[in-house]
Amino acid sequence: MDRLQKILAYAGIASRRKCEELIRAGRVRVNGTIVSELGTKVDPTRDRIEVDGAAIQFEKKTYIALHKPRGYLSDVDAERGKRLAVELVPSRERLYTAGRLDANSEGLLLLTNDGDLAHRITHPRFEHEKEYLTLVEGVPDDAALAKLQKGVWYDGELLKVDHVERAARHQRFGNADHGRTWVKIVLHEGKKRQIRHMGAAIGHPVLRLIRVRIGPMELSALPAGKWRALSEDEVCALKEYARPARKNKIASIYHRD
Repeated sequence: MDRLQKILAYAGIASRRKCEELIRAGRVRVNGTIVSELGTKVDPTRDRIEVDGAAIQFEKKTYIALHKPRGYLSDVDAERGKRLAVELVPSRERLYTAGRLDANSEGLLLLTNDGDLAHRITHPRFEHEKEYLTLVEGVPDDAALAKLQKGVWYDGELLKVDHVERAARHQRFGNADHGRTWVKIVLHEGKKRQIRHMGAAIGHPVLRLIRVRIGPMELSALPAGKWRALSEDEVCALKEYARPARKNKIASIYHRD
């Protein structure tokens, strides 16, 4: 027996949060009866569970690392006619993004039909680390970078990063021309457009934003627009990292320069 929204997410219907919305909307039936109360316990081996009249089936779990290019949306629920990152990956399974990037941002996306893992990777209360390379206008000094760690106010919220440092001028994504700087940022909050707002607040607007790591999973040398299936070891490491009972702020198991 487990909670209905968790079973739906595990079956690959959607992320757990989206599954909760389906339940509240009355679109889920258990043994022919509409269930709209979150937390209802069900037994998937005995109970018939339907979403919009179709019985759920448990799909083979798929885990994909994608290098999202600029111009693609990571939200699978975006309006029609927009280019979606998930469309870059041919798959028989329905895949969902675990951790969004806005259209102008690039880098690592986890695509999966494991809704439970996606929930644990993306929900703010689990505080999972994400690492970014940002190309900013100007050359931020130590005082400017310190402001990012102490926090800057935006729209009534105090936004801060866990770690920030200037990075090498030469990166595989391109070189920082005169008057521009690559900056490495690690954070766990990931509020909407957080890094862009913070860069503007300290006088160094973000020109490029590239996510290079989610927990132990790294973008590495994956080219823009390309994808690869995670290895069994990577999947195990990601699940271990995302375990709810663990302390979330651990070092990556992979070597980083």
